[in-house]
This record gives sequence, structure tokens and C-alpha cells, in this order.
Amino acid sequence: MLLVKFAFGGPVHYLGKHTLFRPPFGWFFRLTGGIPVVRHQRRHAVREAVRLFREQNELWLAMSPEGTREKTDHWKSGFYRIARAAGVPVLLAFLDAAKKECGLGELVELTGDTERDLDRLRAFYETKRGIHPELESAIRFKAK
Repeated sequence: MLLVKFAFGGPVHYLGKHTLFRPPFGWFFRLTGGIPVVRHQRRHAVREAVRLFREQNELWLAMSPEGTREKTDHWKSGFYRIARAAGVPVLLAFLDAAKKECGLGELVELTGDTERDLDRLRAFYETKRGIHPELESAIRFKAK
């Protein structure tokens, strides 16, 4: 995340588990753009992120939709809900370990048609492979 922040040279922020922000290193995570999130209060995290977008003239919020280090069968939908509620686009970014590349894709305005929006994400990420491809999640949201 620090590399992303320095590469953009701008106000890049990220959501992090609230326990990271406790002493003795909490100051470091805040200094680098971290925003603490209490993970079991998910709706609060969306509201807080939307509030930050409304209060800032410029805000880049970096999030990983998989949101975990373990294999899951879906992506977390928080990034989608935040972008829709705040009325902001999603910038597609990637790290492709197989090709040893990283980069940025298109800026996607989400339509609210979840399947159509996810189809665009699937098309972008279908050729990209992470460091542990065996842990990749399907690009879909958890069924309600």
C-alpha cells in the first residue's frame, strides 16, 4: 500500500483492520493514509467511507475486493457499495505475478446493474494472476 501511495504521490487512503491502529504502530498506519475499520460493523465502514468522500476535495481509496488472505468463493461487496453510495468511479488496478507486471486499467462508473458491472471486472481480470493463484476468488458477490 505504501508503494501505491508513493507511486501516485497523492492522497491515497486505505481501509485497515482497526486493531492495526493501536499503539505502538497506530500512528504509522494513520500517517500512511490508513482508515481504521471495525470489520464486524460493516455498514458503519461503508457510511464512514462515503462520509470521507463527501468531505474531501480529492480522495483515492485503495481496497482489495477479495479482502482476505484465505480462499473464498466470492469477492466482498464493500468497495461496490461504497462507490455506488458515494457516486465515485472505481479505478481497476492489478498485480500480475505470472507476468511480473502491475498497472492500472480503466476508470469504471458503476451502473447499479451488479451483474453487468461484475462482467466488466471479470473481463479485465480474467488474464491477471496473483502471487497465489490457487487462492483466487470468483468475481461474484456472496448470495444473500
